[in-house]
Amino acid sequence: MNGYATSDRDSVTAAPGGLLDLLKVAAVVLDAGGHIALWSPEIEQLLGYTPAEALRQRADTLLVAPENRTRGRELFAQVSSGARWAGVFPLRHKDGTDRAVEFRTMRLLDPEGQPHLLGLATDATTVRIVERDLALSHSLVNQTPLGIAVFDNDLRWVGVNPALERMNGVPEEAVLGRRVGEVLPDLDVEAIEARMRHVLETGRPLLDQQTIGRTAADVQDRAYSESYHRIEDTDGRVLGLAMAVLDVTERQQAAAEVAQARQHLSVIADAGVRIGTTLDLQQTARELADVVVSQLADLAAVDVLESVVAHGTIAPVSGGAPAEFRALAVAAGYPTDAIHAADPVGELATYGSSRIITQCVRSARPVLVERVDAKMMRRIARDARAAQTLHEAGAHSYLAVPLMARGKVLGTLTLYRTVDERPFDDRDRVLASELAARAAICIDNARLYGRERGTALTLQRSLLPAAPAEQEGLDIAARYRPALSEVGGDWYDVLPLGPGRTALVVGDVMGKGVQAAAIMGQLSTATRALARLDLPPAELLRHLDDIAGSLGDAIATCVYAVCDLRRGTCSLSSAGHLPPVLAGVDGSAKLVDVPGGVPLGVGGVEFGTVEVELPPGSLLALYTDGLVEKRGEPIDTGLSTLTHLLRNAGPNLQRTSDSLLSALSPEPDDDVALLLVRTRV
Repeated sequence: MNGYATSDRDSVTAAPGGLLDLLKVAAVVLDAGGHIALWSPEIEQLLGYTPAEALRQRADTLLVAPENRTRGRELFAQVSSGARWAGVFPLRHKDGTDRAVEFRTMRLLDPEGQPHLLGLATDATTVRIVERDLALSHSLVNQTPLGIAVFDNDLRWVGVNPALERMNGVPEEAVLGRRVGEVLPDLDVEAIEARMRHVLETGRPLLDQQTIGRTAADVQDRAYSESYHRIEDTDGRVLGLAMAVLDVTERQQAAAEVAQARQHLSVIADAGVRIGTTLDLQQTARELADVVVSQLADLAAVDVLESVVAHGTIAPVSGGAPAEFRALAVAAGYPTDAIHAADPVGELATYGSSRIITQCVRSARPVLVERVDAKMMRRIARDARAAQTLHEAGAHSYLAVPLMARGKVLGTLTLYRTVDERPFDDRDRVLASELAARAAICIDNARLYGRERGTALTLQRSLLPAAPAEQEGLDIAARYRPALSEVGGDWYDVLPLGPGRTALVVGDVMGKGVQAAAIMGQLSTATRALARLDLPPAELLRHLDDIAGSLGDAIATCVYAVCDLRRGTCSLSSAGHLPPVLAGVDGSAKLVDVPGGVPLGVGGVEFGTVEVELPPGSLLALYTDGLVEKRGEPIDTGLSTLTHLLRNAGPNLQRTSDSLLSALSPEPDDDVALLLVRTRV
């Protein structure tokens, strides 16, 4: 279906479309020297600068980061010479962040012939979202067997899908901008337009409205069932209405098709909301099973190949080999003992090559058994006892659908009908396949995410010290807890420097996944090497900053401390890290005011050092932001809580570490590294 369209005679009076409002298309004009000459409210909203701040300023200086200015000037020169340019270019927001902006540019000439550059811009992320939603809507509308039409507020055709083109016998191009009576005069036009006006005025849908008439595709009258609903944008503005049309000439067949189509659309819509809410493999499987038993089957099971669950890989089942499955979900639409006939959730099950479930994953095709007899049940059920349980529960029809994602089979969705007397048919097979395909993508995403998270976590743990080595005069406890979602690049280390001197380090690489863990490993290794040179903390951080700058876009915060028990002091330097906490034997605890510095990898800024007294019994806590930072709370709240807890720290540092994690970060959104050091009395 094409987008909104109007006839030529009405184009100047048609109501504006909502798509431009959604995209918030902004305009900016530059003069020949690259100065901002016009600045629209939309561009102000997009980039934050008021007209007073933007007008007469050079666009490249105000809006473009230094590293992008050369490219920006090249594009300006290109458009100024008469060429057009369209694409995505990063612009600097007033708050200092870069925004990806999609442009359409062209050259304009003023009355004196001087060139100006007009840029039509919108947020690139918004454009991608709209494109995705439009592509999805286009795919769904074009594949449905229902005839679908969209009308504007003047009851003129805006678009039709291929099914309605065939039904009307008129191509879409011939109906756009015209009213129903101008295209299909042999229908009951007066009644159809009365329903449309009613829906537009009240907002209440009209369903299953009957029309008798003739289209260009037929020589005889036929019966049609029509459903209407109003289309509104996110602000509630009425854009028009949609009509779904079904040929119901054959009354009994048509009634069944309408009911089936509505059910399928409902199930698909329900599945879109309920399946894939998390990246958890088992949760996604449960969501699929729950959707299916509420709409399509009386009993459902989701089984995934063991290689997917155990190793995060997809091992195809071929030849005469058996198939190993891990049961992830079982659901029933009503209380029944038949649920116990399925493989218990979490357990491993092996099925021979002749079993139906193995046949399904091997062929990567659905297997539909409309009527299940005793012989077929033995090929379906886990064992003889399960077959008997299913028989007693009334299982009479069976459908196995492969869970396929990116061309590979992950497992199966198996369905039974027991209470519902209708056997599964081809329409059920198609619907089950659509649901399985949707769920399979979510399951595969969960698999890939789990594999990457496992790789990152393994790398992270392998690079951290197994346990801090005992140091002269110090009691030490350390903890690392990965985030529940993505693993980051937090690390800690304890490094001996010589008699009575020990270095402590805690750092946090910005970013997630394997890349962050790998950068963490390089910085950790570099820190150990530099510590051997016994450099002052600020000088060591300066070298680390140089190293981080050579690692591409690596940015990390870090605090480095040197405890000198002979002098009873601790020297600390920070690279943009949260302040350590120092607790005394008298029950006091405070944040150490370390010169903040900037994160490693930024470069060009010197690091400061602070020296604090470290009398016997003192407790020093170094940590990453995952310990004290929570969504919806200021970080000062977490820092205050940490300081309070350390005032009452017990003698056992291991227990203190665990209690801090339990109190401050029981289910962390971010990685947590914690290092506690106490000087012995």
